Amino acid sequence: MTTFHFEATVIPWRGPAPFFFSPVPQAVAEEISRLSKLLSYGWGMISVDVTIGDGEFYTALLRKDGTYLVPLKDAMRKKVGVTAGDVVSITMTLRPPKS
Repeated sequence: MTTFHFEATVIPWRGPAPFFFSPVPQAVAEEISRLSKLLSYGWGMISVDVTIGDGEFYTALLRKDGTYLVPLKDAMRKKVGVTAGDVVSITMTLRPPKS
């Protein structure tokens, strides 16, 4: 399994309900893209385990504008107290697709 550590700003995505994401830095996104054929379970989705502060959760990266976005679940955001504009330190481990 491949693990990355990086800092990213929390961004909002407006819609019928607000969503929050952290964009993956370009260098990390390039490495993930290189590995994507081995990791994607379809539609370019890549499963990851994410840790922010004392919050840990499982999600799937979204491909957008030449990078990937880490979806930030509301329960986790509230637990660690982050919102749009905050800079967060992320530890992210890529998961192989389930067979």
